[in-house]
Amino acid sequence: MRTLFSHIKQLIQVRDSTAPVSGGDLAHLPLIENAYLVIEDGLIFDFGKMDDLPELAIDEHIDVAGRIICPSWCDSHTHLVYAGNRVNEYVDRIKGKSYKEIADAGGGILNSAILLQHTSEEDLLTSARTRLNELIKLGTGAIEIKSGYGLTPEAEIKMLEVIAILKSEYDLPIKSTFLAGHALPITYKNDKSGFLDSMLQDALPQIADRKLADYIDVFCEEGYFDVSDTERILEEGRKHGLKGKIHVNQFNVIGGIEAAVKHNALTVDHLEELEESDLDALQRSTTIPVALPGCSHFLKIPYTPARKIIDRGLPIALASDFNPGSCPSGNMNFVVGLACTHMHMIPEEAINAATINGAYAMEINNEVGSIARGKKANFFITKPISSYAEIPYSFSTSVIDTCFIDGNEII
Repeated sequence: MRTLFSHIKQLIQVRDSTAPVSGGDLAHLPLIENAYLVIEDGLIFDFGKMDDLPELAIDEHIDVAGRIICPSWCDSHTHLVYAGNRVNEYVDRIKGKSYKEIADAGGGILNSAILLQHTSEEDLLTSARTRLNELIKLGTGAIEIKSGYGLTPEAEIKMLEVIAILKSEYDLPIKSTFLAGHALPITYKNDKSGFLDSMLQDALPQIADRKLADYIDVFCEEGYFDVSDTERILEEGRKHGLKGKIHVNQFNVIGGIEAAVKHNALTVDHLEELEESDLDALQRSTTIPVALPGCSHFLKIPYTPARKIIDRGLPIALASDFNPGSCPSGNMNFVVGLACTHMHMIPEEAINAATINGAYAMEINNEVGSIARGKKANFFITKPISSYAEIPYSFSTSVIDTCFIDGNEII
């Protein structure tokens, strides 16, 4: 099946290179004006200027005059599989309680864990499917999903099994991450080493043997897991073939970025707090910084200082952090808008960060993240708009008209 999309106002993110975009290059978004795009059997077959459209046998022709085609968003940090919600904590924060105060009182991650432990795999799968379907229609065409709300070997494995089923059911790339250190359950309140033993000696070997995870993760933060815990988790993950993707510098700087770089972590995520030494470490690495502006918005905490990162010549990716407690939204259009408004990223930088760099943060940049021959035909078509800058500008109302995954229109 070969489909031609003609008279595309702008075909954006056209690049053959799969390397992450860094520093000043983030400000350049390669595109073709008045373009055509041909897809065949789920892959990008050809593209170019309308004036150069060759004679081709076509099964379907779609005229998209006045509209823009963009590769789908690549969301490299989510907690899509969870039970219930934490709306009561949202109200508590409005009333003045801090994230830490709620967590210290047994709320936060512990609240989600209790709910999840008592929720069946079938019910978790049903709710996860609903969320994922919504995100695909909002333009997401590749996604990472973490465990971490189980806090027991059985519940963590249950979460990862749900993600494995999603992988088998959906055509878009899905990566799974074992969040081995998210929070201490009440039963291990005074025995962090014992909890990590349960995660790394009981759960991790089973997860690795069954290939339930692509990565390993830890919340490196004061009151959660320190640098030595982080290094233990990263090292054990490495022994089982899992690279690190680390929550770090959300509230405090405690040396987690240096540890992540030392252990060749793929990503360091959050980075609301950054020191010059952190940037120095990242410049000596291939670890990519990932910003989660939705979390900053919802918790009313600082935004990742994108300009500092970009001015150091580093790459940056944008992700949603979709989860029930600190960012109950996986809308990447909103994420891109927040990055422009609050992180002082121009639209070109934000779109690069949410497409090709997001793909790199999941090691699928050879498959998705840009318009290139042979890549998956995962993209969205906008409504008639003046320019791609309307994507972040119209943050509250989606400008997306149609989404395609593996060349198939999502209804």
